[in-house]
Amino acid sequence: MIKLHKRSHYSLSVDCVIFGYADGKLKVALIERKKPPFVGHWAIPGGFVEGDETVEQAAMRELKEETGIHDIYMEQFHVFSDPDRDPRGRVITVAFFALIASDKIELVATDDAAQAQWFSAYDLPSLPFDHDQIYAQALDVLRLTVTAKPIIFELLPKKFTLSMLQNLYEQIFDIIIDKRNFRKKMSKMDFIHQTAAITRGGKHRPARLYQFNKKRYEKNRTDTPYLLF
Repeated sequence: MIKLHKRSHYSLSVDCVIFGYADGKLKVALIERKKPPFVGHWAIPGGFVEGDETVEQAAMRELKEETGIHDIYMEQFHVFSDPDRDPRGRVITVAFFALIASDKIELVATDDAAQAQWFSAYDLPSLPFDHDQIYAQALDVLRLTVTAKPIIFELLPKKFTLSMLQNLYEQIFDIIIDKRNFRKKMSKMDFIHQTAAITRGGKHRPARLYQFNKKRYEKNRTDTPYLLF
């Protein structure tokens, strides 16, 4: 057996870009660092892999420790290994993105973060390390992934209006979608069905609520992208 004790050893970390959707805006959760380096800077939540953890377990633990978030959709998308990405030394990080309806969760900073806060996805502060690069790639991967599988519904409440769904697509892709064409394509998606419920209260007239049918999607899924615009 080949021994590995003479090989170089590097630190392994995880970073997780958390996307949320609230108040009609795509948002990102950041934490304010309270430990060096970059004390006081807003950063992507993350930390080092410990003991016998898998990178997935470490990512879930760090999210819970730094933001209070747990049990959410998470997907690994890239490994960042530039030798100079961390001023403390060689650190290789495994990057994830996570999705949550941010109006349903209150961020709670704990031991490693001074505070945690939602920011507009298109108005983030300058981030330390290589977190600007990690975030930019996470957004690209999110855009690609929502064309291939229905993860967009992880960002919405269980019941939603078509206007909410259209606006969320507009937020993710930073574009304006024609309402008529969107609804025409929407009507062909049998895994998004109309419910008997309508919105109540507010300044606008009541709107019909819809729901994602995961079982129907799984039954009829194909390899064809299902983007709704």
